[in-house]
Amino acid sequence: MDVARDVLQHYSAGVERDRLTTGMGRLEELRTWDVLGRWLPPAPAVVLDVGGGPGHYATPLAAEGYDVHLLDVVPLHVEQARRTSEASRRPLASAQVADARALPFADTSADVVLLMGPLYHLVERADRLSALRESQRVLRPGGIVIVSAVSRFASALSGFHSGFLRQEDFLSVVAVDLETGTHHNPDNRPGWFTTAYFHHPAELTEEIAEAGLELDGPVALEGLGGAAPDIEGLLDDDESRLRVLDVLRRTEREPSLIGMSSHLMALGRRPSDQ
Repeated sequence: MDVARDVLQHYSAGVERDRLTTGMGRLEELRTWDVLGRWLPPAPAVVLDVGGGPGHYATPLAAEGYDVHLLDVVPLHVEQARRTSEASRRPLASAQVADARALPFADTSADVVLLMGPLYHLVERADRLSALRESQRVLRPGGIVIVSAVSRFASALSGFHSGFLRQEDFLSVVAVDLETGTHHNPDNRPGWFTTAYFHHPAELTEEIAEAGLELDGPVALEGLGGAAPDIEGLLDDDESRLRVLDVLRRTEREPSLIGMSSHLMALGRRPSDQ
């Protein structure tokens, strides 16, 4: 598999296991489940979680009655998912190392493909289209692929939140990201994201359509919540958490706001007549 060495090094350090448990990661997770709850077909259904990491979404979906196959290019992620699965009341159907551009599944064998990570690190458009077309290939007619992407403006947003904009070399990274969408971490700086591709919302819709999928979205995940000075406090309180969800649902498709979200989600449906 042709995967950038620094991407493998980044994830092999174990950074993904607890990423969604603090700060904006909590909002990303909450909103991801919120969108999945509206877009997924009811169980039972065959779900391929491609780029599923350590199984953060795969294992709960398996517990709900879905037949979930987890695939990831990072061996550590697959090992972590297998360990979690073994301790679950309803384990994953399988977990294996694989590439989103060459899925080891037969044509029309799945109801759902979750592609909530691979597009982050496929810098070339041709590779992203390959992953989307592979998703379409394994889907049954009418099946869906749910795609996540990092927003073109994510590093700029992170620069404000983290204070990295105090550093002139971080501003240079942001400038390239904004112009080209291609993100690099010079010298593998700690705390900075690894090699990635950051989508403009319109570009994401174009790629899904070019892959032959019928589009729904994109929607903003964190949306206006990304500006919260105390997201932990808002999410810790049951009532304010529901208010956060309400506001973000009302604004998730607003074109003037979508780009300010660090993460975007979109649905692509394989046409029923194919």
